[in-house]
Amino acid sequence: MDIIKERFKAKADAAATEIKELLKEHGSKKIGEVSLSQVYQGMRGITGLVTETSLLDAQEGIRFRGYSIPELQEKLPKAKGGSEPLPEALFYLMLIGELPTEDDANRITSILQRRSHVPNHVFAAIDALPITTHPMTMYVVGVMALQTESVFAKNYADGLSKKDYWESTFEDALTLIARLPRIAAYIYRRKYKNSEHIQPDGLLDWSGNLAHMMGYDDESFYELMRLYMTIHADHEGGNVSAHTTHLVGSALSDCYLSYAAGMNGLAGPLHGLANQEVIKWIYEMQKEIGSEEPTAEQISDYVQKTLKSGKVVPGYGHAVLRKTDPRFTAQMEFGKKHMPDDKLVNTVWKIYDTVPPILQSLGKIKNPWPNVDAHSGALLVHYGLVEYEFYTVLFAVSRALGVLASLIWDRGLAFPLERPKSVTTQSVKLWLEGKDEIWEG
Repeated sequence: MDIIKERFKAKADAAATEIKELLKEHGSKKIGEVSLSQVYQGMRGITGLVTETSLLDAQEGIRFRGYSIPELQEKLPKAKGGSEPLPEALFYLMLIGELPTEDDANRITSILQRRSHVPNHVFAAIDALPITTHPMTMYVVGVMALQTESVFAKNYADGLSKKDYWESTFEDALTLIARLPRIAAYIYRRKYKNSEHIQPDGLLDWSGNLAHMMGYDDESFYELMRLYMTIHADHEGGNVSAHTTHLVGSALSDCYLSYAAGMNGLAGPLHGLANQEVIKWIYEMQKEIGSEEPTAEQISDYVQKTLKSGKVVPGYGHAVLRKTDPRFTAQMEFGKKHMPDDKLVNTVWKIYDTVPPILQSLGKIKNPWPNVDAHSGALLVHYGLVEYEFYTVLFAVSRALGVLASLIWDRGLAFPLERPKSVTTQSVKLWLEGKDEIWEG
């Protein structure tokens, strides 16, 4: 067995034993109370999931196995000559729960390099779609076409033992992660570059190879991809893409089916698609104002107009965070280092100075601060990646690291089928009148 699989099995066995003892001693304890508004309003704030890979704190932002984004940038291994963390190293951290050595990160890179070959039928499935198809639709079709390669599905059909579910899931997850950059780059070149495809470079790291296959040879763009793939990788388990992957996986659907389901959620305007909405909004503002360098006053007027029309300012606000998203800050620092004079990037910074005070003045906004989506598009545009419909695909490639590491843990801890109780409004009315006990049932 590969050494990383051995390390995971040791960690998972120890965690499973610990959880069993916790439930034996404390399983009947109440972890909180659910309000009627939470039941009707998206289960917001209800603690009902365990996700080992990351935790989102309202004040501190995302922490991966306890480490903040600045700490990851400092402590995780980097590509030779680079200064941004390798996403492969973050995957190891989420999977094993310990900071990887450089050798550990290189081992993950090597595994992904060896497994990166994509079968021709996957490209054929993508090519069967109209060229006008949204890139995320092409992407999910590609992932679903890859499902023919599932080790878990094959082994389960042959009578796989429950104790071995995690191992087949582990194999599927690594193979799927390895092949996603090739699929993403193929879609990009097909849709935007006249199907002039670029073969992978087997010597490059995971993010660097994605950048190469998309057509970039700028080392600073490789660095951006490493940062982008790291900070978008996970955001605890309650967000749509992570929760959907977990939910579908709880039915013992394999990695391909589960991940594809999660990415259909990521494609929604209120989740991953938000990053393209930010760039669209900025472009529309520049067009209306007639300038690529709007003043703070012009931005303020346009923001007010957006809000008065009943719309939101894309990239601002978050369901959990109550401060500036540390992922926004990391991207802002990257911009100051690599492109301090870029007009679009500077506009993003002006928006950052302008929007929060306006939203605060409304008195109804819990979080007036920017999230990760508010900045990422501007960095990509700087390097010529102007096709903003493709941005969510990059997000999807990154998110695979977190949701698939979590799916391996789901199988390692033998988590059951997820099946929450639901009620009707009529039953709620009867319960409020004291005529129905279904609420407590």
